[in-house]
Amino acid sequence: MIYLATFNWGWLLASGVAGLAMGWIAVVHRGQGWTTVTLRKVVVLIAGLVLASVFHLAPGRFGYWLDLGLVMLAAYVAGCAVGSWLRHLVVSRHTPAGG
Repeated sequence: MIYLATFNWGWLLASGVAGLAMGWIAVVHRGQGWTTVTLRKVVVLIAGLVLASVFHLAPGRFGYWLDLGLVMLAAYVAGCAVGSWLRHLVVSRHTPAGG
């Protein structure tokens, strides 16, 4: 992990900044969303990829790409969460309590 952070910090930073931007500009969509079955399949897929990474089931270059992809995904999702939170703090209208 230290190797990934040391030599790919630019890619990780870009992934986090892209997530921050997407979290900031994202408009609340009150559409259908994913079904429970689809959500479970995605969670199982990501959990399987994390387990493959932890147990080094993909050796060599593919294992490196898997590790880098998972870390970039985590940076992107964290950036999305921070961007959405910052947008909520800055843009949302707060009504005074007891006014």
